[in-house]
Amino acid sequence: MLASKNEGKTREIRAILSDWGIDVLSLRDFENIPDIREDGKTFIENALKKARMVSGHTGEVVLADDSGLEVDCLDGAPGVHSSRYSGSGATDPRNIRKLLRAMDSVPVEKRGASFRCVLVLYWPDGYYETFEGSLRGIIHEKPVGDGGFGYDPVFFLPERGLTVAQLSLEEKNAVSHRARAVQKLKEHLSALMST
Repeated sequence: MLASKNEGKTREIRAILSDWGIDVLSLRDFENIPDIREDGKTFIENALKKARMVSGHTGEVVLADDSGLEVDCLDGAPGVHSSRYSGSGATDPRNIRKLLRAMDSVPVEKRGASFRCVLVLYWPDGYYETFEGSLRGIIHEKPVGDGGFGYDPVFFLPERGLTVAQLSLEEKNAVSHRARAVQKLKEHLSALMST
């Protein structure tokens, strides 16, 4: 199961794992799972906390994701605070507005950024493994595109000439930070199954 209520993440991971015939359940499919406070200082701390708590509650093998945007000129911010960057009641549009205000006078050559994802695959006995993926780009000066979620409308991929929000789900799932982390997970599991 996936330790997330984020419909965008769940949809992406389901699509990436669809060729394996795996039925990915999310926290929305279970009742009475307590809210998990993401108070770690790193993506791995948050992902591990989510995985451990959900596995302890359900007794299931759990895949947890923590991911976010790291902007070079902001010393890696918003980082682990990406989803709540604009404060209490944060929304994607509010987070984007705050980010663009913080970068208002930053020239294009200094707008480098990375999307980063850490996955934790956690077993009920406490054993876990981690997988990471990242995607480099630059922060566009305004939102463009209506696909994806989060910071996708301002994350520009120079080699494609598009923001991530302008990619189809299939294109995004071929190049995203989450797709790269899940691909490492799939390669690891394939190797285990072939031994």
